Amino acid sequence: MIFAALFYAAFLILAGGLVYRISDYLRTPAPLKIPTTPAPTTGGGVALRMTREVLLFESLFKGSLWTWGFAMLFHGGLALVLMRHLRYFTQPVWSWVDLVQPFGIYAGFVMAIGLAGLWGRRFLVDRIRYISTPSDHLMLALLLMIAISGLSMKFLDHTDIIGVKAFFLGLEHFDPQPLPASPLLYLHLSLVASLMIIFPFSKLLHAPGVFFSPSRNQPDNPREHRHLSPWAAKLESES
Repeated sequence: MIFAALFYAAFLILAGGLVYRISDYLRTPAPLKIPTTPAPTTGGGVALRMTREVLLFESLFKGSLWTWGFAMLFHGGLALVLMRHLRYFTQPVWSWVDLVQPFGIYAGFVMAIGLAGLWGRRFLVDRIRYISTPSDHLMLALLLMIAISGLSMKFLDHTDIIGVKAFFLGLEHFDPQPLPASPLLYLHLSLVASLMIIFPFSKLLHAPGVFFSPSRNQPDNPREHRHLSPWAAKLESES
């Protein structure tokens, strides 16, 4: 019951926090036309640029190849791990989730390697070490501990995954079921719940935030179209 209450609370904080922060992004004025050049001049070009940025981290690739490599390892591994974990929330399991299972196991190692590289640069690169804050280190430590504890349950201390699935399916139907007795599982789930609670209030919010970056989501057309933020357009119409 403790873990059921914890995950209900974590989900509500995660969902509510994301709605609040995204709505705040939507309300934030962008009074200047400031796309990072060279930039596309049409809406379609902006959509293509954003796709490359989200899927391939294009700007990071141009800025630091080593950082890009570790970031791709982490995010690619994380995506496969999350897809693999969908089996705990679906019944019957979707066919494509079944296909991901073998790859998802080793994606955990890839995710951990990427995190270790991203964390290492905060110690080894002078300019990155200078701007790193305690929260940066804590976020990376939390993510790495989640990866290590998850891999440990697979390769060191096997957990009753049928019981774990019954627990989460029970949460979905508001019928909490007992968790398997496993200290490592309790640690892993506590870390995951902590991440869910922290996510909307941390730098990890760059995941949805990138879509609201005016340096990325604006076309480079200041000569063709006058740029007015909504609040400025309202003042102009009133005057």
